[in-house]
Amino acid sequence: MNFQEKDFIRNDKPITPAGRLQLHQEAPSNIALVKYWGKYPVQLPMNPSVSFTLNQSKTITKAKLIPLKKPAPQTDFRFFFNGIHQPDFEPKMADFFQRIEKYAPYINYFHWEIHSQNTFPHSSGIASSASAFAALAKLIIELEKKLFTEKNAELLLAKTSFLARLGSGSASRSVAHPVMIWGEHPEISNTSDLYAVQPEFDLHPAFQNYRDTIVLVEKGQKKVSSTAGHNLMNHHKYKDIRRQSAFDNALKMHQILQTGDIETFIELTEAEALELHALMMTSQPNYLLMMPETIRILHLIRKIRQQSHIPVCFTLDAGANVHILYPQNYQSKLDKTLFNRIESDLIKDHI
Repeated sequence: MNFQEKDFIRNDKPITPAGRLQLHQEAPSNIALVKYWGKYPVQLPMNPSVSFTLNQSKTITKAKLIPLKKPAPQTDFRFFFNGIHQPDFEPKMADFFQRIEKYAPYINYFHWEIHSQNTFPHSSGIASSASAFAALAKLIIELEKKLFTEKNAELLLAKTSFLARLGSGSASRSVAHPVMIWGEHPEISNTSDLYAVQPEFDLHPAFQNYRDTIVLVEKGQKKVSSTAGHNLMNHHKYKDIRRQSAFDNALKMHQILQTGDIETFIELTEAEALELHALMMTSQPNYLLMMPETIRILHLIRKIRQQSHIPVCFTLDAGANVHILYPQNYQSKLDKTLFNRIESDLIKDHI
């Protein structure tokens, strides 16, 4: 079912809670196979994207909610990361709360004390904003379930993704497993720019035990933020070509994940990663996020695949770190042939 923006608006009065509430949710990160690059206001994708949802790399968020005597004019909150108050993070979160007030006005009935932590290093190229805003959106929907009698599960899942998107576009894809599609596609049913959806097929067994080992080539904040990179697509000379390429590749990936065609999966996944970075290198101003070690690892992956016939491939986010994708049953072989030749830290995850 396709939902519209109006379906997510709440105008009815919530049930008054008896006292303080404590909420607890977690959400994983995700790795895009077909990349989302470029957006329209507010947080709408320039093209559809397809992602694997990770399992171990996640954000765990807890909230203590104290009822207010009357609703506040804006969301009253404090944010803690790893137990430490983080006022520098709060302006971005305040923007998020302001964006979602129309759809979740009940958030202003409480003072929020939000505690968050990751199971992976922050700013390590594992899309911490995706898992963070997805976890926060899940908290808000948990609250909605407590305050209202109507509980349409399909609507609430879509609304979770919708709210997460308003914090971080890729967060829309971190609310369910194992594959998510975000962005309306005329040939893929029930897709939407407003929220991500699970595809209407069972993932082929070839991809059900896939692994993602993340190579931390460069830790810390990127030199150019993803937001800045998205904005550079607005007037990019290859904008229209990229949009068409992404629409074509999203449909191809949709088919590949049903048929189990690993050879074509490898070809398309690597092409999408390189195309993303080619867009950065040809924007105005242009920039380069890959490091020499990134390039060395990409060559090494291709060499080992050619020599050993192990179906291993790479993808990249908007940074220097490398995601290495492969079927689980090749883990021990890759430990001996690939991972022992990488000096950077590794985080091993799976979908």
